[in-house]
Amino acid sequence: MKELHTTVLGLEQGDDEIFSDFATGGEMWTGDGDRERRKQVTFSRPFKEAPNVHVSLSMIDLHSGPNFRAEVTAENIEREGFELVFRTWMDTRVARARLNWLAIGGLAGEDDWDV
Repeated sequence: MKELHTTVLGLEQGDDEIFSDFATGGEMWTGDGDRERRKQVTFSRPFKEAPNVHVSLSMIDLHSGPNFRAEVTAENIEREGFELVFRTWMDTRVARARLNWLAIGGLAGEDDWDV
């Protein structure tokens, strides 16, 4: 469990399309094997320390034939932002994906001093 030692709690959320490969014939739609896409997210203002970030699928468009295999996560989480990551593997064919995220953490308050 992460303890927050702050009087000001910050929550920021977003919903980002991470790729759309169907129209362009990109590797998520036409490829095979391990594939990954990343998207940098920058917070509207920095957290006091790296926040907790929750990621989920908000939209997925995929081929009906192969099995659906995917991992969605947040990586390289820092005070200023993080990377959204979508991974798939084997013969899964994904046309496009959108990820929803929520960051929760402490913010610097007016009573906090930077000494």
